[in-house]
Amino acid sequence: MSQQGYVATPPYSQPQPGIGLSPPHYGHYGDPSHTASPTGMMKPAGPLGPTATGAILPPGPPPPGPHQFGQNGAHATGHPPQRFSGPPPVNNVASSYAPYQPSAQSSYPTPMSTSSVTQLGSQLSAMQINSYGSGMAPPSQGPPGPQSATSFQTPPRPPQPSILQPGSQVLPPPPTKLNGPGASPLPPPMYRPDGLAGPPPPNAQYQLPPLPGQTLGAGYPPQQEANSGPQMAGTQLSYPGGFPGGPAQMAGPPQPQKKLDLDSIPSPIQVIENDRASRGGQVYATNTRGQIPPLVTTDCIIQDQGNASPRFIRCTTYCFPCTSDMAKQAQIPLAAVIKPFATIPSNETPLYLVNHGESGPVRCNRCKAYMCPFMQFIEGGRRYQCGFCNCVNDVPPFYFQHLDHIGRRLDHYEKPELSLGSYEYVATLDYCRKNKPPNPPAFIFMIDVSYSNIKNGLVKLICEELKTVLEKLPKEEQEEMSAIRVGFITYNKVLHFFNVKSNLAQPQMMVVTDVGEVFVPLLDGFLVNYQESQSVIHNLLDQIPDMFADSNENETVFAPVIQAGMEALKAADCPGKLFIFHSSLPTAEAPGKLKNRDDKKLVNTDKEKMHLDSQQFLNDLRNDIEKKIGFDAIMRVRTSTGFRATDFFGGILMNNTTDVEMAAIDCDKAVTVEFKHDDKLSEDSGALIQCAVLYTTISGQRRLRIHNLGLNCSSQLADLYKSCETDALINFFAKSAFKAVLHQPLKVIREILVNQTAHMLACYRKNCASPSAASQLILPDSMKVLPVYMNCLLKNCVLLSRPEISTDERAFQRQLVMTMGVADSQLFFYPQLLPIHTLDVKSTTLPAAVRCSESRLSEGGIFLLANGLHMFLWLGVSSPPELIQGIFNVPSFAHINTDTTLLPEVGNPYSQQLRMIMGIIQQKRPYSMKLTLVKQREQPEMVFRQFLVEDKGLYGGSSYVDFLCCVHKEICQLLN
Repeated sequence: MSQQGYVATPPYSQPQPGIGLSPPHYGHYGDPSHTASPTGMMKPAGPLGPTATGAILPPGPPPPGPHQFGQNGAHATGHPPQRFSGPPPVNNVASSYAPYQPSAQSSYPTPMSTSSVTQLGSQLSAMQINSYGSGMAPPSQGPPGPQSATSFQTPPRPPQPSILQPGSQVLPPPPTKLNGPGASPLPPPMYRPDGLAGPPPPNAQYQLPPLPGQTLGAGYPPQQEANSGPQMAGTQLSYPGGFPGGPAQMAGPPQPQKKLDLDSIPSPIQVIENDRASRGGQVYATNTRGQIPPLVTTDCIIQDQGNASPRFIRCTTYCFPCTSDMAKQAQIPLAAVIKPFATIPSNETPLYLVNHGESGPVRCNRCKAYMCPFMQFIEGGRRYQCGFCNCVNDVPPFYFQHLDHIGRRLDHYEKPELSLGSYEYVATLDYCRKNKPPNPPAFIFMIDVSYSNIKNGLVKLICEELKTVLEKLPKEEQEEMSAIRVGFITYNKVLHFFNVKSNLAQPQMMVVTDVGEVFVPLLDGFLVNYQESQSVIHNLLDQIPDMFADSNENETVFAPVIQAGMEALKAADCPGKLFIFHSSLPTAEAPGKLKNRDDKKLVNTDKEKMHLDSQQFLNDLRNDIEKKIGFDAIMRVRTSTGFRATDFFGGILMNNTTDVEMAAIDCDKAVTVEFKHDDKLSEDSGALIQCAVLYTTISGQRRLRIHNLGLNCSSQLADLYKSCETDALINFFAKSAFKAVLHQPLKVIREILVNQTAHMLACYRKNCASPSAASQLILPDSMKVLPVYMNCLLKNCVLLSRPEISTDERAFQRQLVMTMGVADSQLFFYPQLLPIHTLDVKSTTLPAAVRCSESRLSEGGIFLLANGLHMFLWLGVSSPPELIQGIFNVPSFAHINTDTTLLPEVGNPYSQQLRMIMGIIQQKRPYSMKLTLVKQREQPEMVFRQFLVEDKGLYGGSSYVDFLCCVHKEICQLLN
């Protein structure tokens, strides 16, 4: 077998045999059985270890007393931490979430009960203050290197733009036209401690400018006399920004707040732009184990040379700690976000298909890992050692090949499974259910024909659109027509099945009235090939709106509809997908009957039409039908010796601890996998991951899709922090938190997220950062925007419980995020904000994005905001008239109709450029974004402002600046 057009690299060094098993000690999510906080705490900062990549935020005083870390602190021996464990006991120290207040002042500590003081006292006495106890890795050795730092210190006087620390400094930048009139400037592209151009070196850290209300230097403010006494011994920080949970309380008289310049704290926009400048448009080859890929926001060409493309797998860190103690100490989640069917751009090589005939794929006899670049051939090519379990296997006779002088097979570059990170196998009958080839999948279209849907035209709209989209059913590239079969059901209180067999002159309807126990009344003629039965199907779609035109039936069923679809697929013995067009609450007497959960004030009013945006609905329908899909999928993630996959997040079903089952998975769906140690990892061998997905193609062929990835391992914490990817971390934290909302109080989940953020950063400060003032906030360079992203997550409606947010909206967003890949979750939590008034009509590039804050808006500007679900066009009251006329074809700002959801097609460069920009943004997203026009100072602007995520939340939650202060104080408490 000869393949062309790709380059591969020699296999990596292989892991050594395991040393034995030990249970994992850190980071388990979702165990409701543990309600008390663990008793261990981080040790205070002593002499610091070597420098690592980082960012430093300025000194500020820690709260007056010690602080219990809560569910995710460091843990005493015998008490492994439990993420999202149950609510803390009554006397436990827990963060107090104050209600939302319009002022910029954050909450302060509240006094503790005497019982809490006693509890904390016993914990503090057990701590080893200036030594590294057993189970804790010592700080890595070596002299501190130069630092790239920005510091957060607050002098008594008004804060200066920045306070220099050793090494280079991120200073407020000169003005730039990219942000538009009135907008704050962006920082310059890149700085290095050595003064050279380019990105900072790997051991740079990031220091931040002065935080409000903090003293200069390492000293701490004296305890307030008014609150002295034992009750102050364990004062705990309240989360700023006012989540529901009671009014903010003060420890002593209020302190005057200093305003912090937003330009002086880490900017997600600048991080994105720096990565684009240094890595955008280049070829990223995957020939190096553990290398960190470009950010998801950077466009590049990916060349598979032995490791899976980051389009398929992204990790929270590309260097795993060697021991579970190190992992427990840092509390950085070890996880991978796997998108097995990610779209491959046309300028990259598609996956190769390997067919070994009846012999099937070559696999390890012990762990069943599939042949991949991590296997090492020995004994002249007659045997190979598995890179995952170290088992030595015989090479099957049909697969034998001689080795060259470096021990590599002579056909290494001719076999994708030996030289590439991702490829596919044709599966044999052993991989098929009942040992027989699967039938082609089916799409069943199920339409609610109740009175309201007929009268508002939805049924007619659906039927007309189906005649178009059925022409675009997905098919294999070499096939002339799609193998997918189609079937049709309509329903209200009863179900109507249709026979659309190709030899019929008219479609036939069969009615099922028993919705308590649904059955399929016909098999032959229900699921048909579209091309063969096209005339009968079109006849049916023309008749359905008229067939039910006189119906007055307003009650509908829903659960029996799903059951009918499942029974039909089961009777046809095929995988498939149900397209259910349902728009009303199922109130008929049947299984699944529901009642109103929220007060729907817009239902049955003139404004109800605002919920039906037909173009968005049709776009999503077209995309969903045309997508390439894998059906009846089972995914298993194998790892090399020393760690294993322990938890899975996504739209999945798991009947055991290893197999992830998915009825269907498309190019936009991801599964996030968490790993934990069960032994020590080797720096030489690294950590190897293999994801294997067994699925049925749209043509009915059973295949295996394989993705392999090699990560580094290190005994130095600095290497772990240096290799982190913040976007993947937020994807993991969001999914683990959204999974926990089903069985944990929201307040507990929010506290754990804040605590774990502080713990990760405190561990970096104590073990990896160079010496600095004790009150200085230091961030790893790779995680310098973690606080702003984490704050965005905390303000998401899923983690809030407010009457303004409907239950359905929270459930919808939760389900959506659980299946998101890294690129989609990054935009969802931190939207893209573009100043349209600065666009260059002669250029095809997007205008430079600005930070998601009200301070970036200007009365004379027009801004486009997109988060993957919604798109807003914000219009300042003094927007340039020529822009208004060019985009909307109206004479002035006052004439703009904000009810429209589509921009008019105007033969004007501004209009054409804006529509092009919107198309570019939309093209990369799985869902059609509804456009909303927002005029400054009008009521709908409140909806838009909730997406300005660096500001205070509309329904609760702190601003970015306040959250930094909160995390800073938590870190100081941990280090004290």
